[in-house]
Amino acid sequence: DPRSHSSGGGQEMGVVGYFFFFLPGAASRLVEERNDHGHIVGLLVKVSFNGKEKESLTELSGGQRSLLALCLILAILRLKPAPIYILDEVDAALDPSHTQNIGRMLQQHFSESQFLLVSLKDGMFNHANVLFEVRNTQGYSEITRKEAKR
Repeated sequence: DPRSHSSGGGQEMGVVGYFFFFLPGAASRLVEERNDHGHIVGLLVKVSFNGKEKESLTELSGGQRSLLALCLILAILRLKPAPIYILDEVDAALDPSHTQNIGRMLQQHFSESQFLLVSLKDGMFNHANVLFEVRNTQGYSEITRKEAKR
């Protein structure tokens, strides 16, 4: 009988807590996959929306899969925090409200770490302390530092 860990959005922010944070009404759980000898051979991610569990992660939209992957990454980062993280366009498949929420959540839950984020979306910029704008000017990259608007 596989053990599972789930959350309906309580205070603990693991994979499941982050997923609920981004998608209220959604739930996720990690289920240990075991072989015939009882050894753990993998982890399955189970997702449900409004109490209806999805058969497969392929049923999720690209944005939902991106959020789920990001939640897993963030939960791992919380286990053993580092002083700096570099993330490249993690919000590419997300709508503006989720991008805004990612920025807010990183600011609130990772205040002891620095993030270097590459993003093309304003929602992420709204939570930055400093912005570096990169523009292509006549074949050269031009970098401009801007203080964040708050």
